[in-house]
Amino acid sequence: MEYVLKTNSLCKYYKDFKALNGLTMNVPKGAIYGFVGKNGSGKTTLIRLVCGLQFPTSGDFELYGVKNTEKSISKSRRRMGAVIETPAVCLDMTAEDNLKQQYRILGLPCFDGIQEILKLVGLEDTGKKKAGNFSLGMRQRLGIAVALCGNPDFLILDEPINGLDPQGIIEIRELILKLNREHNITFLISSHILDELSRIATHYGFIDKGGIVREISARELEGICRKCIRITVTSTAVLSRLLDDIGLEYTIIDDTHADIYAKPNITQLSLELAKESCEILSVEEHDESLESVYISLMGGVDND
Repeated sequence: MEYVLKTNSLCKYYKDFKALNGLTMNVPKGAIYGFVGKNGSGKTTLIRLVCGLQFPTSGDFELYGVKNTEKSISKSRRRMGAVIETPAVCLDMTAEDNLKQQYRILGLPCFDGIQEILKLVGLEDTGKKKAGNFSLGMRQRLGIAVALCGNPDFLILDEPINGLDPQGIIEIRELILKLNREHNITFLISSHILDELSRIATHYGFIDKGGIVREISARELEGICRKCIRITVTSTAVLSRLLDDIGLEYTIIDDTHADIYAKPNITQLSLELAKESCEILSVEEHDESLESVYISLMGGVDND
């Protein structure tokens, strides 16, 4: 598998505080990588290191196969764009003028492509309206437009939907999916809004106390989070024998609880179990959410 970003035992210390502590992660090319962790876990620090705004205490990382210690890392960084914390836009300028300014900063020879970028993010009709009069969602889209200047194929977004209203969230979600699917842009998205992240991410990295707790693909996570019927019986030993005969997939939790990954005929199941003196005590739909997986990985909601 080809990776856009790889980190190896990356550490960043501020006196006695370990912002990053041996972080190793891998962002596959073409992925929407959800970078998940509570505030202070090290997400923004990692982003700052990758963008060259700070330097690691130890360890290293590779961007498009180029190590951060090599001179050519600057060329690799030209292939990426970033929106860190808040969009870097001038509020007293129009959307078009913001992009022109970014073109000048990047040293691009002309303004070709600006209208295409504005259309791509849905800001082509803003005319002379100043960015200061934009909604939060429009400013976020303008920030992404600025990050798209120079035609990058890797975008880093730090909490891109923080503070947005429902419509703004939908707009950013659809934009990210469009850029990923139609323009082959790889994303690293730092977010704590897990429900929304679960709608777009193809891969996840869970970070806690400066280190990766687990990396997992959305497909693997779906296997963990899939819906099931949680059934309580007087004997799961009896239940398992019957489910094996029927050919249904299941997981035994303990002596009285099991998850069945199908919707069996409960009446028929109850009759068959009764033949072996086993009763059904309760049946309920159950599924693991991304939030519950996150809490489990972090060791509980109060783990600080």
